Amino acid sequence: MNMPFGCRAAVTRNILNRTKRGCGAFAKAEDGAMTILALFLFLAMVGAAGIGVDLMRYEQKRAALQYTLDRAVLAAADLDQTVPPETVVRSYLEKAGLLEYLSSVVVDEGLGFRKVSATATAVLPTHFMKLSGYDSLTIPAASTAEESIGNVEISLVLDVSGSMNSSSRLTYLKTAAKEFVGHMLSATEDGAVSISVIPYASQVNAGPDLFQFYNVSTEHDYSHCVNFIDDEFSQPGLSRTTPLERTMHFDPFTYSKDPIQTPVCPIRANTAILPFTADQTVLNNYIDGMTARGNTSIDIGAKWGIIMLDPGTQSVIDGLITQKKVDVSFSGRPSAYDSGDVLKVLIVMSDGENTDQYMLNPSMRTGESNVWYNASEDAISGSPDTNTTDAFSIYHDNGGHNYYWPDQDKWADHPYGNGTSPVCGYDSGGLYSCTEKDEPGTAVRLTYAELLNKVSLAYNAYYNYEFTSSAWADWYTSAFTKKEAEAKDQRTKHVCDAAKDEGVIVYTVGFEAPANGRRVLKDCASSDSHYYDATGLEISDAFTSIASSIRKLRLTQ
Repeated sequence: MNMPFGCRAAVTRNILNRTKRGCGAFAKAEDGAMTILALFLFLAMVGAAGIGVDLMRYEQKRAALQYTLDRAVLAAADLDQTVPPETVVRSYLEKAGLLEYLSSVVVDEGLGFRKVSATATAVLPTHFMKLSGYDSLTIPAASTAEESIGNVEISLVLDVSGSMNSSSRLTYLKTAAKEFVGHMLSATEDGAVSISVIPYASQVNAGPDLFQFYNVSTEHDYSHCVNFIDDEFSQPGLSRTTPLERTMHFDPFTYSKDPIQTPVCPIRANTAILPFTADQTVLNNYIDGMTARGNTSIDIGAKWGIIMLDPGTQSVIDGLITQKKVDVSFSGRPSAYDSGDVLKVLIVMSDGENTDQYMLNPSMRTGESNVWYNASEDAISGSPDTNTTDAFSIYHDNGGHNYYWPDQDKWADHPYGNGTSPVCGYDSGGLYSCTEKDEPGTAVRLTYAELLNKVSLAYNAYYNYEFTSSAWADWYTSAFTKKEAEAKDQRTKHVCDAAKDEGVIVYTVGFEAPANGRRVLKDCASSDSHYYDATGLEISDAFTSIASSIRKLRLTQ
């Protein structure tokens, strides 16, 4: 239908007016809806923040309660703790203002172990979560700690070199070592802990009981030490079949005789290795009887220490058990390195540093010497020898009278005791005369091993061979070789590394030791924290700390 232009314009204006009024009404309606939505979102955000505050308060309270409970049961489980375990737990929570939340304390203990469990429950009133129906939150806490020694094999390697006589060091060491033994054995079941004591100085006296099980050379049986080759220090064990060179029994340190005072392989009481025992009385008596003399060989001490932990030594210990020299409870030890239920510990203590090691030259290891000995004439021993009788006679090609008698400073054609000698004097009438008479006793030619068991190298050179200007060079300087201290430092490193590679825990103690000794001991230890530097009475603190470390606490839950 055709509509005049004016009418069409009026209709258009009417439609536009209606549309504007409809949009305005719609806009007003939407303003209300947006306000409600915004309010809802705001309330949701406030609620979420409030829940977060409640949860944060919950976590803070839970952490404080759990931390205090953990510390409480750890302290209560300590075997050295004399206060009743429950009292300890309650004390910790009371000091933290948390005692009201303690629910229970359970103690399980016996010989060598203590286990303490505790639970606590706190109730935290909520501020915001109550709007959702949660008026409070329950906070549980539980903790269990156990201290137990378990099965432990310990090699206690102790320095008994001559320097230990200074500044009462040996006295302090004895006290510390006995306290350590007491800490380890006083609360353990039989067979749980074994301790081997390895004293060392210039050498380690393995003792005849251990030597019988190894393939050691037989030049003599005066002492029981081994000259290890370098390769032996790169492995923890010691073969029972590989040939081992016995250390010759000789004294390069003094002018002594019959007996020699300081043989490189000690034979003094309580120098032989004490293997695998848990008898506190035996250990204490052994430690009390230790004396100090000689040089320092940390490498050899550590080597024998790891041998006594190596499972390859098991057949040796079983043999000693058969001979009733080791308790049957240690059958099957040393345990395998990967057994899991046995902790192996090597403790090496020294007040010094490695010094040169003396080894007799091969030419003097076997065979007969040119020295003859008359026992009946050996009236005096010691240093220096003031004997005026003829205990020794020395053969030397002298063009006829080939036997030198040092006690009379004369030459003869036979050893004193195997012929006749003039006996001169005045008779009752004042007439001086001499008569040939049989010499007392019998002279016997000595092997080198027998000679050096009787006289030190210096004595032999200075007294027996005093007739020759080359005596000192021939019979002292040329009589031995030395393993230098620097090489022994490397051997110490190698044997300690071999122990650590097998999972052995190595503790070391430098007892007033010089700088190089401390360096070697630190490098030997399992870590810096396994090395202890001690002065004077601090040696006891060091050994007590080691004992506490071995008897470590374990948080199990």
